[in-house]
Amino acid sequence: MTVHITFQDDLPEQIDQVARAEARSRSELIRNAARIYIERQQTWQNIFRCGETIASKNKFDEADVMAEIKQHRRK
Repeated sequence: MTVHITFQDDLPEQIDQVARAEARSRSELIRNAARIYIERQQTWQNIFRCGETIASKNKFDEADVMAEIKQHRRK
């Protein structure tokens, strides 16, 4: 599949510089960047889902979490 993307400013130059430095094509660099972004987003979604499950199971609310953070910061 081919995707056309419009970049502004000097981002294409920066992409090309990094690609050259890593001996990769521009397409390969952008594919890898997109893959990493998606993986990180999925990781964060899993973390938040886990937190929501624990909070629901233990009947924690936002005030409980904030109190715990404040207590931890005091230590």
